[in-house]
Amino acid sequence: MTSTDSQPFLSIKDLKVHFSTEDGVVKAVDGLSFDLARGKTLGIVGESGSGKSVTNLTILGLHNPDSTKVEGSIELDGEELNGAPEKTLEKLRGNKMAMIFQDALASLSPYHTIGMQIGEVYRKHTGASKQEARARAIEMLRRVGIPQPDSRVDNYPHEFSGGMRQRAMIAMALVCDPKLLIADEPTTALDVTVQAQIMDLLKDLQQEFGTSIIFITHDLGVIADIADEVLVMYGGRCVERGTKEEVLRTPQHPYTYGLLGSMPSLEGSVDVPLTPIPGSPPSLLNPPSGCRFHPRCAFADKVEGGKCSTERPLLEIVDGRGNACHLTDKQRSEFFADSVAKAH
Repeated sequence: MTSTDSQPFLSIKDLKVHFSTEDGVVKAVDGLSFDLARGKTLGIVGESGSGKSVTNLTILGLHNPDSTKVEGSIELDGEELNGAPEKTLEKLRGNKMAMIFQDALASLSPYHTIGMQIGEVYRKHTGASKQEARARAIEMLRRVGIPQPDSRVDNYPHEFSGGMRQRAMIAMALVCDPKLLIADEPTTALDVTVQAQIMDLLKDLQQEFGTSIIFITHDLGVIADIADEVLVMYGGRCVERGTKEEVLRTPQHPYTYGLLGSMPSLEGSVDVPLTPIPGSPPSLLNPPSGCRFHPRCAFADKVEGGKCSTERPLLEIVDGRGNACHLTDKQRSEFFADSVAKAH
């Protein structure tokens, strides 16, 4: 079964990912739902520990089934992945869905050449010969902008710069033309020039292959550059969703508002201090009741009846836009007045 163009290519419904530990159950993802259309980019943003990476590793089936309980639906092109046999997931990984990891040096084997590692993925899914796989590896290295790919294909990862290793990781992820690409903070360790080059490369390759992309980051500036839609995560839940313009220009959740307020602006005065979000992300072993952001929220006392600490706000999405917050629209327009996305 495959989805039509009018249906989302990837559909996540009420996803829960809980880990059993000696200290208790970690609710890393706790009721997450979203859709991703074909050829579009969804930016997932949030602090470390918000559940971004766990969500996407679970989509790929890269979790320990002995210590991890996964509930909900993960549907890729009409095929349910949650509970699917490992052989099915192995066939899909690298072929129909692929991932670019954050640390390319740690993700690439130091004992094998770049060309061999890219070619191995191609051979596994296509049955190609060694010669065909080598030719494909050279072609992919050329596509991602590696100079002299005919000779660099025989280099080892340590012989590549950080930016070139990340390009090689992208080549490996795209070698079988996957329709879903998950990029887990692939530009975090790179300087801004190389970062911009990688972003342009992903956009060009998306146009060429028609790939759907999930881009995980904590950097709203990167989100402003690459994403079509944005999903903001906090404490294992989605707290806001909308188009890039909607979320960055008119945030509806205090957490998103706080993220924007903590970013430096090229247009602002150097004398104006940044406003960090107080406190730390919640423990997912024992998360706060009600809204998980309420212990750090500057507006929690504005909600009547103390609902923020006792009642979980529901996430209602209308036409792709929504938030999980007890504030009224009138209160947001008052409290978030003059909020303009510094990342845009």
